[in-house]
Amino acid sequence: MAAVGRGDQVADAAREHRPDVALLDVEMPGLDGLAAAAVPAQEAPWCRVVILATFGRAGYLRRAMEAGAVGFVVKDAPAEALADAIRRVTAGERVVDPELAAATLAAGASPLTARERDVLNTSRSGAGVAGIAAKLYLSEGTVRNYFSAAIAKTGTRNRTEALRGRRRARLALTMPAS
Repeated sequence: MAAVGRGDQVADAAREHRPDVALLDVEMPGLDGLAAAAVPAQEAPWCRVVILATFGRAGYLRRAMEAGAVGFVVKDAPAEALADAIRRVTAGERVVDPELAAATLAAGASPLTARERDVLNTSRSGAGVAGIAAKLYLSEGTVRNYFSAAIAKTGTRNRTEALRGRRRARLALTMPAS
C-alpha cells in the first residue's frame, strides 16, 4: 500500500509498490487524477484505476474512461460502496454509477480531444497561456494551438466563448424538451 499527495507521483509509486488498485482523486496537484489515470495503463498495466470525485460529472467520467480508469465513485457515496467498487474492479469488473453513465451517454461525444478540453478547462481559472502551459507541462505554442483547434471546432470566436458554448451544449442535452 502506498499513498501519494500529487498526481505526478503516481507512476513512481505504482512501479515501486505494484498495487492492484489505484484510487485517484480528480483534484490532485501536479497532475490531476484524470490525467494521472493514464499512467498505470502505460507504466503499470497490472494496476486498475478507480477515480474518486466530489461531483459525478459526465465529462469527468468520459475523460476517466478514456484514460483507462475502470471505476468512478463519488466522494459522498457510502464507505461500503467504495469498498465494494474496489473489490469489484479487483475482480475484473467496471464500476460506474448507472445514473452518471446514462448522463454521459446522453451528453454525446465531444468534438474536442481530451487535451483540448484540458486546456479549455484550465483556462477557467483565468490563467494566461504561460500559466496554462506550466500547469499542463506544455509549451506556450502548443497551448495556443489547442485553443485555436477548440475555437474552430466549436465555431466560436475565442476561448471564453468556446468554454461557454461547451457548457450550453451540455445543458441543452440535459434539459427536458418542451
